[in-house]
Amino acid sequence: MPLTWSRIARRIRVPLGFAFAVLYLWLARPTPLFMALSLLLVIPGILLRAYASGYVKKNAELTLTGPYAHTRNPLYLGSMLIAFGFAIASRSVWIALALVVLFAMIYVPVIRSEETFLRSKFPEFDAYAARVPRLLPRLSLALAERSGSGSFSPALYKKHREYNALIGAVAIYAALALRIYFSS
Repeated sequence: MPLTWSRIARRIRVPLGFAFAVLYLWLARPTPLFMALSLLLVIPGILLRAYASGYVKKNAELTLTGPYAHTRNPLYLGSMLIAFGFAIASRSVWIALALVVLFAMIYVPVIRSEETFLRSKFPEFDAYAARVPRLLPRLSLALAERSGSGSFSPALYKKHREYNALIGAVAIYAALALRIYFSS
C-alpha cells in the first residue's frame, strides 16, 4: 500500500500532539481569567469525547445514534473544542493559528481517509453522510436516528480509554497554573 499523506497524518497525529504540547507550554502566557474562559470549550469537548466514545464500536458497526446522529465526527469535534479552549488559555494568537494549520493538515485528510474506509465497509454510509454533517453538528435528529438502537456504554468508554482526555486536560491546566505561579 503506498504511503499517502492521509496515512502519514494518521500515524503522526498523536506524537505530533505531544510535541505541540511542549511548544504550547513554552509559548503560553496564561492568566487565571483566560484559564477560566477556556473551560467554556474544554469541558464540553471532554464531555463530547466521553459521550461519543461510549457509542462507537470501531470497525464493527456504523454508529448512527447518540452524538453520531448530530455529527459524523464527534470525537474530532471534541478534540477541536479542547484544543481551541487551550488556545484561549494560552492567550497566544500563534498557538491558535498553528492549531488551525495542524487541524487542516492532519484531521482533514484523516477524516477523508476514514470516510473512504467506512464507505467501503458499510453500504449505509452514503445515506448517513447525506443526512448528518461531517463536523459541525446539526441540532435536529432525523427520524432514522431517533429509532436507532444504540445507547451509551460505560464499557466502551473504558475500552477506548477516553478518560485519558480528562487526565491530559487536568495535567495541562496544572502546568499552566504552575507557569502562572512561578512567573508572578
